[in-house]
Amino acid sequence: AGSYGFQAQPMGVPGGFVIPPVQNQPTMDGTIWMPIPPSIPNCPPGLEYLTQQIDQILIHQQLEVLEIVTGFEENNKYELKNALGQRVYFAAEDTDCLTRNCCGPSRPFTIRITDNLGHEVITLQRPLRCSACCCPCCLQELEVQAPPGKTVGYVVQNWHVCLPKFTIQDEKRMDILKIIGPCVVCRCCEDVHFEVKSMDETSTVGRISKQWTGFVREMFTDTDNFGVSFPIDLDVKMKAVMIGACFLIVSRLF
Repeated sequence: AGSYGFQAQPMGVPGGFVIPPVQNQPTMDGTIWMPIPPSIPNCPPGLEYLTQQIDQILIHQQLEVLEIVTGFEENNKYELKNALGQRVYFAAEDTDCLTRNCCGPSRPFTIRITDNLGHEVITLQRPLRCSACCCPCCLQELEVQAPPGKTVGYVVQNWHVCLPKFTIQDEKRMDILKIIGPCVVCRCCEDVHFEVKSMDETSTVGRISKQWTGFVREMFTDTDNFGVSFPIDLDVKMKAVMIGACFLIVSRLF
């Protein structure tokens, strides 16, 4: 993965930063948050959560009852959890009603990802782009900022006649990883996997998966579950960009 070889992140001693007390108690709705990690030198604030031996993130879209009843698209909300089921982040879409219901899956959006203190630590911005597969001049793109206002990478769609393909780039627009999905992304009774590969596509280093949630939920709602797996020692900025890639795939294909 170029200069982003999978190197373990240094676990430094916090300096000049008062660590809030560990919050690992259930909230009013029973949610258990991941304990607040110590600050780490040269790590964007809020991405410390991704350095604590995390090699996968589970993304659960929340069910919107009003959307089911009325058919009007609501702002999507998601829980991001670790393998222990602890909430790492909470993500919420920020778009207006007209954009959501007129543009559908092609809509531009901003997704704000917050930690357990309510601080916005990652911002995902997707501009309005053409969604036609026959138009390779204006493909989908998503910018990942961490913290908000500081770009750490991009997810860029690559034109292909039948396969969904994307490239993960760093803040300097250097290509780091490839994402390759299946030719048919709508499958009944089974998960759908997008392989994350090295730039030469010879080795698989991670995966983005859409999980089958059952016939009733798949047919009558648009809420889905996704998983993102990556090397434990992958740079935290690229982990954040891979999470962003999952949201772009969700909005584009599901």
